[in-house]
Amino acid sequence: MSVAFRRESDDEHLEPKFELPIPPGPNIVTPRGYSLLEQRTAEVEAQLAATSDEEQRKKVQRDLRYWRARLASAQIAPAPAGDTVAIGTRVTIDQSGKQRTLTIVGHDEADPAAGLISFASPLGRALMGAEEGDEVDVPGIAQTATVERISAS
Repeated sequence: MSVAFRRESDDEHLEPKFELPIPPGPNIVTPRGYSLLEQRTAEVEAQLAATSDEEQRKKVQRDLRYWRARLASAQIAPAPAGDTVAIGTRVTIDQSGKQRTLTIVGHDEADPAAGLISFASPLGRALMGAEEGDEVDVPGIAQTATVERISAS
């Protein structure tokens, strides 16, 4: 029989397992974000201790490597003054008469549905450094947004 028709095992055809991608750039977090990193790392460590299945352990170990790396590289942002948009500020923008209030946070803390956006997101980058009354270009949208209010959160 030809070698082309021989199959050693099904493992040869499994998708490769890759590490979880670490976002590029500095890992700047709010104090709340740092606490969340500590909490998530502890949760995954507990999950690993409770897991006995080898395949599941490999998955949890991969997750744990990610969270430990994020915790080790975290840099807590200085407390914002509240006069310009920075990490840790809450900003209200007006875009075509519609107001939205957002909080600028680190990568792992971001939850756009809850109004928490990463400083490295397109909108976060556009808002960083803006002051009240400034108009900023919102990526992907033709209209500009006006910064209405800024406060330290």
